[in-house]
Amino acid sequence: MKLSSKILKCELSPIRKFAPFAAAARARGITIYPLNIGQPDVETPREFFDAVRNFSAPVLEYAPSGGVEEYLDAVHGYYERLGLPVERGGILATVGGSEALIMALQCVLEDGDEILVPEPYYPNYAAFTQLAGARIRPIPTTPEEGFRYAERERIEPLINEHTRAILFSNPGNPTGNVLTRAEMHVLADIAVEHGLFIVADEVYREFTYGEDAMASMLEFEYARENVIIVDSVSKRFSACGARVGAVISHNAEFMTQVMKLCQTRLCAATLDQVGAAALYRVGPEYFAAVREEYMRRRDTAYAKLMQIPGVVCRKPEGAFYLMAKLPVDNTDNFQQWLLEEFEDHGETVMLTPGEGFYATPGKGVNEARLAYVLKQDRLERAMDLLALGIEAYNKR
Repeated sequence: MKLSSKILKCELSPIRKFAPFAAAARARGITIYPLNIGQPDVETPREFFDAVRNFSAPVLEYAPSGGVEEYLDAVHGYYERLGLPVERGGILATVGGSEALIMALQCVLEDGDEILVPEPYYPNYAAFTQLAGARIRPIPTTPEEGFRYAERERIEPLINEHTRAILFSNPGNPTGNVLTRAEMHVLADIAVEHGLFIVADEVYREFTYGEDAMASMLEFEYARENVIIVDSVSKRFSACGARVGAVISHNAEFMTQVMKLCQTRLCAATLDQVGAAALYRVGPEYFAAVREEYMRRRDTAYAKLMQIPGVVCRKPEGAFYLMAKLPVDNTDNFQQWLLEEFEDHGETVMLTPGEGFYATPGKGVNEARLAYVLKQDRLERAMDLLALGIEAYNKR
């Protein structure tokens, strides 16, 4: 029997592909320090659990397809506080940021289209694009340049009659880059001039480590019809299991089409939306404390990494990832070896090999994404294990 050619083009997630090897290592009694997945260990605010616990209704009904009013109010208020007011019709609840991305791409892409994406990129972008019948045209970057890409001369030559949109995460996953306002201006200009959508994945907005506040593509009023924002509570409030996000846009025609998809999947989970709404009641002190914690972890991971001879990496400016070129021949092989053959006092480490973050064949083979989501003592040990592992791997 025949399967869809679209799904057959999709790959398994490079972030989760080594899970069977990790399970086998744990079965042998090995302790693993996971730097491979962006699962924060920061405590989820109690407001979420209190709201769910206090929810009371005789029947747990379908939520409205566009979202629970309480959640939509909370997101609307959040953007107003940022000075970026969005009309209520410009916000729709989704099942996490992932569904927001799927819906956005389904609404702007069709078979044969292309979407510009700076590589390395979040690997699920590739699957979402392929399922929409389109393909990624990568905007090339390099570790040596700090993965910068928002330059007109780098982007415009890639635009052709099939180009429909530019997709990027800011702050960046996997690179930790944060676009400057000048760079964001370049992207907005290009989109307006060429009639392209901008799909801006801003789920890590609160986690920036410079002096300037994080900007949003919603700030560019002249590009309001072009901009689509992907948002989520997963990382902002360390609530990855509460699959609640939002797709946001001033483009009324686009939002009308998204509503069709919202109605097709009926609704996002009612209880999760109620809990997510409560999360937006936490004060600025919550974000200040979490940002300080991640900045401390960023500094630790980067300092440890820079002590390893041959590593190429720029200090991340946001999110909780870094992308590094490691002094090994192939990070896929290295990761498998770490789980099957390496241990130090019964411990080893996981990372995410870099090749799956690229569309260009052969790129990223000696790169890796590290997620600095472990508490300080565990993060230090994880980075030390990485250094020991690299040394032992290259001595084989």
